[in-house]
Parts: sequence; C-alpha cells; structure tokens
Amino acid sequence: MQSSASSGMGVAEHCTDAFLELQRKKVHRYVVFKIDEKKKEVVVEKTGSPAESYDDFTASLPENDCRYAVYDFDFVTSENCQKSKIFFIAWSPATSRIRAKMLYATSKDRFRRTLDGIHYEIQATDPSEMDLEVIRERAH
Repeated sequence: MQSSASSGMGVAEHCTDAFLELQRKKVHRYVVFKIDEKKKEVVVEKTGSPAESYDDFTASLPENDCRYAVYDFDFVTSENCQKSKIFFIAWSPATSRIRAKMLYATSKDRFRRTLDGIHYEIQATDPSEMDLEVIRERAH
C-alpha cells in the first residue's frame, strides 16, 4: 500500500493492478474505485468487462456518493483508425455528503498520479457532465 502524505490516504495495490489490466491487457472496460474510510485507502469497488457499455459504466456509479473511475473509450477516427483513450472520472454528485466530497477532492490528485497513462480527466457532479457525448468530444 502506498500512502499519501497530503491526505493520509493510501492506495491499495490492486488499484494499480486493475488499472494496468485495463490499460495494457484490455481485460476491463472500466474500473470504479472508492475510498474505504476505515482503512483510509482507495480500493477497487467494481470492474466492468470489455463487453459492457458506457451506460453500464454510468449505472455502476452511486447516485449519492463519490467515486473515482477510469473508463477505456474506444472510437474510430475520421481517418478510420481504431483508437482508445483512457478517461479518469472524478464523480462527486451534488447530493453526496460534504465529508465524502472533501475526502475525494483532497485525495484525487495523489491517486490519479498513481495511474500512469490517463489521457483525459473529467470532474462530474451530475450525470450530464460525463455524458457519452462529452467523452466523445474530448477524445476526438
């Protein structure tokens, strides 16, 4: 476990393992991470298989609680090339607890730095801010 001096939040080793499986082996379409407040570390909450859609991914995020997530977005360029971009999404819904929002906000940069190879970052407080169209526009 790596520890974060700024927030005292650690990162469980399986977080980086799951990210590398998504990035290099394409085993996962997405990985959802949560902060385990008792253990004071970021842990993997859920992974999505490559067959899962963006809707499956957004449905896996809680309506009233914060999460971090990475999503591997596949698309075809105007030159007809198959491409993939990895998005880091900081999900912080307006309805979540103030303490959770603060905890996720103060730990985000440190956690994101442990995931090497993120192309884009999106901060969303509402599902519309991470709509598939938003992802598409950022990726192109």
